[in-house]
Amino acid sequence: MRLNAFSKLTKGEQKQLLDDLNYLNSTEIKSFCNRHSIPYRIAIETRDGGRRMTKDVDRKGVMLKRIRHFLQTGLVLAETCFPATIVCFDPLAHNITQEARIFYGQYDKKNSKLIALLKSLTNGQFEDGAIARILAREFWSKGEAPTLKEYASAWIGASREHTRPNPEWAFLSDKANKLAISDWKQLRANKASKVMKLLNQIDAG
Repeated sequence: MRLNAFSKLTKGEQKQLLDDLNYLNSTEIKSFCNRHSIPYRIAIETRDGGRRMTKDVDRKGVMLKRIRHFLQTGLVLAETCFPATIVCFDPLAHNITQEARIFYGQYDKKNSKLIALLKSLTNGQFEDGAIARILAREFWSKGEAPTLKEYASAWIGASREHTRPNPEWAFLSDKANKLAISDWKQLRANKASKVMKLLNQIDAG
């Protein structure tokens, strides 16, 4: 991609494009990433110092951050890679306690004891949703495997601070902004089509 192609857009056009990236779905996002070798699969360090790709991919907000950075600078940000010290694929202990640590590879929403303990540590408030996943990955990205007690406390704080949907959650964000949209799916399709057409034009430079 020729970086000056994006810079030739007016400031208003640049902002509109960067904002409307939120309407892209995962397939559209990955197609652009693949064309420009922008990583979106999560890697882990191995005990022998190597690196291995996992089946997991970054959340939409992280992928869009990389695309925006690429459009604005022409540079590709490094992939998400969790250090070996916070990676563990062993089953969780049967008698799990609040002092147990949450490692990448062990967080399992289907583990009823894990979820039950997290609920008890949050007065029944814990939900295994986007906030929970984002928070866990934030810890792991910093090289931290928090105890369940620490994680539960951080989740309560994150939930209280999260008063509006993230911009990349386009449908929920539009709904929160009380936009009068009769056919949101058609709106998304139109927005995405325009974005992809513009990205393809930028590609052509």
